[in-house]
Amino acid sequence: MRRGGVPLRLRAMARNPWQRLSTRPIYETPWFSVRRDDVVRPDGQPGTYSVVHSERLAVGVVPLWDDGTVTLVGQWRYPLEEYSWEIPEGGGDPAREAIEAARAELREEAGIEAHGWVYLGRCHTSNCWTDEVGHLFLARALVQGVPEPGGDEEIATRRVPLAEALAMASDGRITDAISIVGLFRAAGFLEVERASSSATRDR
Repeated sequence: MRRGGVPLRLRAMARNPWQRLSTRPIYETPWFSVRRDDVVRPDGQPGTYSVVHSERLAVGVVPLWDDGTVTLVGQWRYPLEEYSWEIPEGGGDPAREAIEAARAELREEAGIEAHGWVYLGRCHTSNCWTDEVGHLFLARALVQGVPEPGGDEEIATRRVPLAEALAMASDGRITDAISIVGLFRAAGFLEVERASSSATRDR
């Protein structure tokens, strides 16, 4: 049965089965903080839940050139001890608009200014332990400049066809969650855009 257009089973699933009894801070940096909550679990038993709270706005940008290529950035990721190819991404002041943080990251990491922007929605980077939200954008009408990386970044750039970037996201050469979601969201948007343009021409 449905109520208000939403299946009752899904409405029941949307109920929060957790009860928070108390919370206390554990650790804090300018980028994130950690808290420990005393809770009643969904099974009714007492427990604890530790949460990493993001203090910064996360953004990711798919820079699409007129020839169908995208710019990827490569850098060493300290926590993983691995080199990672990604879309330009980073964080910013949560008081700013997400697109302003995206413009800054695109300029800093890839040296690119974009004059066309499409919002591709949001994603949660690892929703079992952090509340971090990534905001995703497609950037077009690009102008190449000089990157301005921070002192904690050593970044390489490369341009590859969008199809190759999607293949990298599919076969594990790209493992970063924001990059994977951003690339496939961009591809989906472009497919809808092409279909709409084709339908308009056929009228």
